[in-house]
Amino acid sequence: MEMKHLIIFALAGFVILIGFNMMNSSRDEDNRTAVVDSNAPATVSTDATMQSAGSESIANQPLGQQPKAILDNATSKIDQAQQADKERLDQMSNAQ
Repeated sequence: MEMKHLIIFALAGFVILIGFNMMNSSRDEDNRTAVVDSNAPATVSTDATMQSAGSESIANQPLGQQPKAILDNATSKIDQAQQADKERLDQMSNAQ
């Protein structure tokens, strides 16, 4: 195979990969938008506020403390989610 053909083949491959990545990224962005739109507005705003506040506090800590802060942040988010589930379950059982 001539060097010219090899270069053309490589360039065509790059163009195909770039097109595939662009198509995938736009589809993923559409999926993210659909997921955000399907959530309740109050839940989205409080989660976004907590995530920004949590990530800022983690970034301000020394490097040795960051893994613990990340775990503490994740644990608190899990606890909050479990509490919200419990409240929803109580509301559903009261409605019946």
